[in-house]
Amino acid sequence: MSKKTFIITKLLPLILCLFVIGADQITKAIVVKNIPLHGDFTAPVEEREIPVAGDYIQLIHVRNNAIAFSLGSGLSDTARVILFKVMVLIVIAAVFVIYFRNNEFTKLQRWSICGILGGGLGNLIDRFFRPAGVVDFIDCWFPKKLIASGRWPTFNVADMAVVICGCLFILTFVLQVIEDMKKKKASKDKADE
Repeated sequence: MSKKTFIITKLLPLILCLFVIGADQITKAIVVKNIPLHGDFTAPVEEREIPVAGDYIQLIHVRNNAIAFSLGSGLSDTARVILFKVMVLIVIAAVFVIYFRNNEFTKLQRWSICGILGGGLGNLIDRFFRPAGVVDFIDCWFPKKLIASGRWPTFNVADMAVVICGCLFILTFVLQVIEDMKKKKASKDKADE
């Protein structure tokens, strides 16, 4: 692989990783500075809950010392450190190694992986430097017909990047498998003629 191809193929998508980390950390810093912690009832509700889209989306300031959907919040501090810091760091390092060693990923898959890495690193930064937990601030409410509780778990920019890019990666992977199956069938049909 030439240097130019390496830069375009493998380094350029890392811009998305850096962008996600930057956007995530900047938005979290703004929230921490301007919105009182949601459990701080000394602050007026207007300061703790800022409407963005009517009753459906609001900005709040909460901390999550677990992972997605507060999974693992009941674990001991030691278990949380091992699972949510050490293991996540190992997984992120492994994904970086696979990212650079694998030449089979499509361009869209590479960009998706970088978005996932950016989100993972954004939340990992919080785990190491914000002892109270990861800052979450986007709070969504839906009609109970869509979600039984009406409320979606509070999330942040890093979470959005992981979910959106994760779905995109899975979609491209599935489409790639379907395309490969079509090619194999076509070549088998051609051989049978």
